Amino acid sequence: MHSTMILLGVLFGLLTQVYTLPVKNSTGVHEGKVRLKRKYSDEITDRDEMNAMDQILEINRRLRAPRGLSIRDGDIAASYIRSAITCPGNACLWPKSVDGFVYVPFMISPLYDDMDRITIETGMQDIAAGTCIKFVPRTHEVNFLDIQPRYGCWSFLGQTGGSQTLSLQTPGCMWSGVAAHEFMHALGFVHEQSRSDRDHYVSIVWKNIMPDHIHNFRKQVTNNLNSPYDYNSVMHYGRYAFSEDGGPTIIPRPDPYIPIGQRDGPSNLDLHKINVLYDCGVNE
Repeated sequence: MHSTMILLGVLFGLLTQVYTLPVKNSTGVHEGKVRLKRKYSDEITDRDEMNAMDQILEINRRLRAPRGLSIRDGDIAASYIRSAITCPGNACLWPKSVDGFVYVPFMISPLYDDMDRITIETGMQDIAAGTCIKFVPRTHEVNFLDIQPRYGCWSFLGQTGGSQTLSLQTPGCMWSGVAAHEFMHALGFVHEQSRSDRDHYVSIVWKNIMPDHIHNFRKQVTNNLNSPYDYNSVMHYGRYAFSEDGGPTIIPRPDPYIPIGQRDGPSNLDLHKINVLYDCGVNE
């Protein structure tokens, strides 16, 4: 009986302490909240709807450019020595061999596992299968792509000379469509909505763009290769890219409901433009 009384006393004491604890002021917590900027992809409720550029921006949104580089348009690397992100006069194209193919040597970091390598090589194959571009393992070539699992997904534009880093972070960038997107940058292509004639095909909703990223929507002086605008290009921004508050930043015209971009790999027009740019001699 004595031990029972002691136990009851202990329980009573604990209950007294609980009821004397201060109640959390939920009103104060609510008032302390600040309006956070929504990520550009908040409107994409289903990840299966994300296109390649959506995924790239999702991975790169906290990216700090490596020392000596800047990242333009979301994923195009530029050195401080070569600041332009255009390729005037096709000066940055990979050379064409006498056999009619364009060989792009590459090295893949040993830090990737087998599945990563398959994903990366699928991105290469999706380009090579429909063009005269051939990605080949580097042997002694001076100019080559050095594919590394750095922070983020990014590439230089065209051939820059020497060892040229192309970053495909794992696992975030491990979509074959993302790999193909970065390889197309390395071949000399900018984003589709950066085309000089884009205003005929899309409207840029400037008021919805995060102020620090308005420069990513500048048009470039591009050679459009007499090719139609390609809403389905793997190089196209998503509808909500760099959105300030979740509203669309790019609206197709005249039909605003046309899907833009995709994640599967190069479109037929993407491959056509590679063939035209590199004079592959393929009639499509």
